[in-house]
Amino acid sequence: MDPVIIVGAGPVGLALALALAAQGVPSVVLDEGDGKDEPRPARSVVLRADTAAMVERLGCTTLRDEGLRWVGWRGVRRRQLVRHLTLDLGLGGTEEWSEDPEAPSAPAAPLHIPQHALARGLRDALSRQDLVTVVTGAGLDGIEQDRNGVIAHTRGPGGTWWRGSHLVGCDGARSTVRKLLGIRFPGRTAVERHAVAALRTELPWPGEALLHRQPPWRGAPDEITARPLPDGVWRIDWLLPPRGDLVTPDALVARIRETLAGWCEGVTPPYELIDTGVYTLHHRLARRWRVDRVFLAGDAAHLLGAVGTQSLDEGFRDVHNLAWKLAHTWHHGASERLLDSYQSERRPALADRLRAADQSLPALRGGGGLRAYLPGAGRGHDALLADGHVGRGPLGAPPAHPHSPLAPEPTEGRVPVGTPTGAPVEDVRVTAPDGTTVRLRDRLGHGRLLVLLVAPGTGVWDRRHWRGAGVMPRLEEAVRALPAKAEVLVTEAYPGAPAHAVLLVRPDGHLVAAFSGVRPEELYAAADAVRGGSPHSETEPGTEPAAETGAGTGAGAGADAGSGTGPGADSGTGAGRGSGAGARSGAGSGPRKKSKSEAKAEGQSDVKADAKAGVSTGSDRTADTR
Repeated sequence: MDPVIIVGAGPVGLALALALAAQGVPSVVLDEGDGKDEPRPARSVVLRADTAAMVERLGCTTLRDEGLRWVGWRGVRRRQLVRHLTLDLGLGGTEEWSEDPEAPSAPAAPLHIPQHALARGLRDALSRQDLVTVVTGAGLDGIEQDRNGVIAHTRGPGGTWWRGSHLVGCDGARSTVRKLLGIRFPGRTAVERHAVAALRTELPWPGEALLHRQPPWRGAPDEITARPLPDGVWRIDWLLPPRGDLVTPDALVARIRETLAGWCEGVTPPYELIDTGVYTLHHRLARRWRVDRVFLAGDAAHLLGAVGTQSLDEGFRDVHNLAWKLAHTWHHGASERLLDSYQSERRPALADRLRAADQSLPALRGGGGLRAYLPGAGRGHDALLADGHVGRGPLGAPPAHPHSPLAPEPTEGRVPVGTPTGAPVEDVRVTAPDGTTVRLRDRLGHGRLLVLLVAPGTGVWDRRHWRGAGVMPRLEEAVRALPAKAEVLVTEAYPGAPAHAVLLVRPDGHLVAAFSGVRPEELYAAADAVRGGSPHSETEPGTEPAAETGAGTGAGAGADAGSGTGPGADSGTGAGRGSGAGARSGAGSGPRKKSKSEAKAEGQSDVKADAKAGVSTGSDRTADTR
């Protein structure tokens, strides 16, 4: 079978290639650049605990070597400390919990790393993979689809084309894939602007991130953020007016000196300026994320980043959601429900996040009306911002999929647990089939369903005894009969779960259902729902999901610049698909590359003109973000 084609070799595209390889799926990564990443310390990314763990599972070693987990979070308004959080360095795993739902819990520590170091770590992991082919200098020129596969035409002296089973556009904010498909990208331009500096210095709160609102010194912006990196390096962001003068080097140095003096009792400490920059944040959401065998992921599908949200975080969550579905399709075939569920789950989650950010901005950035002056409003704003930055609440928490099309029907044997259906499961300690004790999160990413038995006391039993005692033999027999590959795990306890409860977990860590004991028929039905039913479906490929909730991107985000405001059908969504080219599907599992002259000799049509006809004519004002 043909490999999956991935367009774009940024962190999202590289992570997708690694995630597919971990599940035995070959891929071709088309990199328009030269395969190198320019070191830019001021261009860093913040990963939440779930996405950082996913990237580590993919073999990226630079997270530990060149990233830093914050030990705390400080919120300051004027001169007053209004919020201080101690962060959990254990990746947020559930070791102990309280029966009191109001009991405070420490947020999991985010990880901060320069983006070039992250990309280098992903490329190093790819170099150890035999299932991934990276092609540099390969700019996408056209896309062609038929019922058996997809062809990507690339520019270059040889005029090559590549045949794949599916294609995923991970090619950034100015996505060529999205434009070739004619998919609109509505939203808001220039939501926020920031001046950025990376510098080496000593600040009074080592290892802690800081959000300083309304600093008291003259000429200060409304908001300054300081985030630590290894080796005494800090990234400092100054919020700029939406429309203002260019930030000159002299003006930026003056900001640095004033800020450091304001934080260090009026004296500017010694510092080494390493890198600077200015970036603009946009909020946009693609109308469609799937057209037949072509998908969008990362910045090609969504842009966000204001008030603590993280675009790359969501791009990695796209990868986590899509990779196991493509892998199941590649190995076993799949119903259209399974592939459509990528858009049905991820797009509403991003729409909710964008809406929360857009609705928060008026109050957080001024202009919030009378509500901004009500008692407690400032504390509420500080808490909302802090939660967004540390990965909690509507701006930062990992999304749930309570209305997923893959959710099974309710049954009598279902029991509630501490995790809502469709939400990410807790990272409890589990015993694996080989008897080792690991974290539940360590078993994700292999394309398997996880069946978790809550069995108090197994920690003190010898494995030889409990594997053949109680409900275990019946559970293992039920798991062997499931319609999808699954693994049995055992845990001493799970928040809110009764003894002998059985939890079914998706390959990406979301809870499918929890049952009171071993119920083979209900477990089978739930597993069948997760895989989308049989590999054949009555749904036509590429049709829209039945319900597309949250189609807008928040307040004021409904209009697409230069392309009208109605939610009508996308224009030119074929990009030349279905013209009969590339009928040689399934001729091998490796990448296929031919010159255009050879393709024409075999009756292949050059789809360049057709593909260009599908490019959206609306003005695309989106700029590359951090």
